Amino acid sequence: MTKPQISVVVPAYNEAGNVVPLAREIAEALSGRDFEILFVDDCSSDTTRQELIDAKTELPMLRVIAHRHNAGQSRSVRTGVMHARGAVVCTLDGDGQNPPDNLPTVVDALIREDAPDNLALVGGDRSANRQDSAWKKFASRFGNGIRKAMLNDNCNDTGCGLKAFKRSAYLELPFFDHQHRFLPALMNREGYLCEFRPVTHRHRTIGSSKYTNFGRLFASLTDMMGVMWLNSRARNPRGSDEF
Repeated sequence: MTKPQISVVVPAYNEAGNVVPLAREIAEALSGRDFEILFVDDCSSDTTRQELIDAKTELPMLRVIAHRHNAGQSRSVRTGVMHARGAVVCTLDGDGQNPPDNLPTVVDALIREDAPDNLALVGGDRSANRQDSAWKKFASRFGNGIRKAMLNDNCNDTGCGLKAFKRSAYLELPFFDHQHRFLPALMNREGYLCEFRPVTHRHRTIGSSKYTNFGRLFASLTDMMGVMWLNSRARNPRGSDEF
């Protein structure tokens, strides 16, 4: 089986009504390219999985991966990456708030001919276009500001689900729950370069958020301490040579 160039990984938990329209939008956004779409159902209790299975007839590039137990967004992303066949992996959230028509923005930036050799990730930045409540945007700016200052990852919006990265680089990273919020810092730790591009954002129309502001902030702060420890223990050989 020929491997696609791009694998789009979408974690989904109880997103019935969102997933199939989102899959259609992804297919339209990447039309003419060599790609596959992997939805990872994190043991949903609604009809998310069946809706995706039914859509495979319409969308032959769609693959449905299902967790046997709920394991969270970071594990869903990792499961998708492990099943992905493309050298370039794109992620976006299953709630539909990341418009798929932004996928070419991050993909093309990552694979452009003049990209630095060590460029491994291009992330979306919703800062100027985020469509959330004022309180949610404040909490995000506050958390991002602390993380950016403490980890020096030069990322204004690490919570944006829209990213493109090299699968081989991702597989070098240490894994832990909530890892997806720290991908730029972890890529930097391994000696890779990350860039960011402005992207759009839209309101959720179906379902509800799986996170609370305080829950997200508490998890981010405790995990950030762990990432700081990982960074303090890093020793990078800057490549290797065989003789």
